Amino acid sequence: MIQESVLSVQNLSVVFHTPDGDVAAVSNVSFELRSGETLGIVGESGSGKSVTASSLMRLNNSSTATTSGSILISGVDVLTAEESVVRRIRGSEIAMIFQDPLSALNPYYTVGKQIAEAYLVHHPQSSKAEARSITLEMLKKVGIPNPEKRIDEYPHQFSGGMRQRIVIAIALINNPKVLIADEPTTALDVTVQAQILDLMKELQKEFNMAIILITHDLGVIAEAAQEVLVMYGGRIVEQSTVDALFSEPTHPYAWGLLGAVNSLELSGRGSLATIPGSPPSLISLPSGCSFNPRCAYSSEICTTDVPALRVVGSQGSVTACHLPNDEIISLGRKAAAR
Repeated sequence: MIQESVLSVQNLSVVFHTPDGDVAAVSNVSFELRSGETLGIVGESGSGKSVTASSLMRLNNSSTATTSGSILISGVDVLTAEESVVRRIRGSEIAMIFQDPLSALNPYYTVGKQIAEAYLVHHPQSSKAEARSITLEMLKKVGIPNPEKRIDEYPHQFSGGMRQRIVIAIALINNPKVLIADEPTTALDVTVQAQILDLMKELQKEFNMAIILITHDLGVIAEAAQEVLVMYGGRIVEQSTVDALFSEPTHPYAWGLLGAVNSLELSGRGSLATIPGSPPSLISLPSGCSFNPRCAYSSEICTTDVPALRVVGSQGSVTACHLPNDEIISLGRKAAAR
C-alpha cells in the first residue's frame, strides 16, 4: 500500500544577505516524503542540509534571508502561510531534533516542565496535571529510567544520550507527521548512537511518522534511511534509494564520500581516500558544476554549464552530472566495490 505524501518540497531556494554578498545556501531543492518513510540528507558541512531543515520549519530570519519555492505540509504552504498558522503547524505537524541537545534545552527549567510546555502550547485547554501525566508517558517511551523521579531533574543531570532522548520526547509529544533529526547522533559514542537510531525506528513505527535524517555519516544513512539526497554547494547532486547509493552511486561526489568511509575491509590497504580541495564558498560558487574544481572527471562543459538532474542507472537514481550514462554506471559500480 502506497502511503500518502505528508510533505512536498518544490524548488526550495534560500539566499542569505550578508555584508560580504549573497549566500546561495539552498538552490532548487525538491522532494516528497511519505508517512513511515525515512529520507536521509547527506553532505559535507556547508552543503545546505541544515538550512533545508530550518526552512521546512520556517525558522530562517526573514530580514536576512529570502526563501522561495513551496513547502506543503498537510496542504498548507509553510512559506506563504500566516505566522499564526505556522506556529500551529510547527511542533504539531512537523517537529525537529536540533544538533546539540544541551543547547536545545533550557538549563533553568526541569526537563519535565520543558516537555510539558511543548504539549500545552498546542493543547491550551489541558491542565498541568494532564500535561505532566502525558510527559511521564513520553519519558517512558523514549527510555528514560525512573521517569517519576527524573521528570523533576535538570538537563545538566543527564548524560548526552539521555539528553538526546529528552529532546526526542519534546519533538514527539504532539505526535507530529514529520520529524526532522538534524545530526541526532553527533558527539555520541557508537553504542549510544545505535541506541538512539533504534529508538527513532521504534517510535517511527508507533507513530507512523516520516523522518528526515540529516547527517554527514553514511553509516547512519545505511542504518536508518530508505531514500537519500546527496547535497553539494546547496544543490541536490544525487537522489536515490539507499540501496542504489551503496551499490550504484551516480555522482562523482557520492563516489568520493563512499571512498572516504572507514571499514574493516580497509585493514592493510593504507590510508582512507579523500576528496581533494575544500567545499566551495556559497557566496561565489564556481561556474558550471560547483563540484568541478574537485572532480577528477571534470571536462570543459563542467566549467560552464550547471548539469540538470536526470535519471541514470538501472535503479532509477537521479543525478546532476555531465558524464555519459554508461560511464557513470561503470565508474559508480567501481566506487561501490572499493
